[in-house]
Parts: sequence; structure tokens; C-alpha cells
Amino acid sequence: MGVGKSTVGALLATALGRTFRDTDEDIEAAEGRPIPDIFVDSGEAYFRAVEKETVRRALAEHDGVLALGGGAVLDAGTRELLATHPVVYLSMDVEEAVKRTGLNVARPLLAINPRRQWRELMEQRRPLYTEVARAVVATDGRPPEEVAQAVLDALELNKA
Repeated sequence: MGVGKSTVGALLATALGRTFRDTDEDIEAAEGRPIPDIFVDSGEAYFRAVEKETVRRALAEHDGVLALGGGAVLDAGTRELLATHPVVYLSMDVEEAVKRTGLNVARPLLAINPRRQWRELMEQRRPLYTEVARAVVATDGRPPEEVAQAVLDALELNKA
């Protein structure tokens, strides 16, 4: 959350001459409502089921750069699908997250105690992120352009 995956993804797509797609945007378009509303109105289990199908469809249909929501890796089937794709985990520490998002915006999984909940989410998800990632790129204190270049370098996509 707040790591810059959409911004960096769009920069990567441009650099690679590909299109960019964000599964969170796909979900919001299909549902006709923002993700926080989906969580509140329909619950996390419903959202995760929609997310799983959205990611599956995007991986099958899209040939460009794809940004996934932070919880997409919770599903084992999604992790299996990602194994055949060049995945990059954009990492960030909690203090950077506070700077970027304030941890006070409409993020349903951070509603009660944002700092503690963010840390707990990251402790739960970090092993899954590293499991699916071919590369880990730290985003702390870096502008999106620098992060995008680091991703290209890590995946050796800018080599002639």
C-alpha cells in the first residue's frame, strides 16, 4: 500500500513500449465502487474472491506491465500463476509508508491502528512477496523514475 506500484508500473510500461494495467482499477471498474466500499459492504472474503478472478484474467489477457493489489499474493493459486511471470516486489518500510500515505486514508485493512496493522500485514505478506518475486527493489526515499530504472536493471530488461 502506497509503495508506488501504479506510478512505477506506468513508467515501466512506457520504457518497455508496453501497456499498463492495474488490477485494483479493474476491480473498481467491474464492481462500480471503490475498494474500501467493497470491503465495508461485502467483506474481505468477497473482495479476495473478486481479486483472485481479476488477477487470473489479467495474467491471461494482458501482455504488458501489471500492478497487483498488495493482498493478491495471499492466494496460493495466484502465487502459482505468478511463478511464470517476472514479478518485482517493491518494498517499503513503515516510516516511508507514513510519509507517503499518512496511513490515514481510506485503507480498510488499516482502519484501527494503522502503524501496527501495517507492520502486521507486512510481516504476514513479506514472505509471500519474496516467494513470487524475481527481484526486490526498495522504494524508500527514491523517486518513481529511479525505482523504475532499478526494476529494469534488476530484471535486466534494459540490456541490448
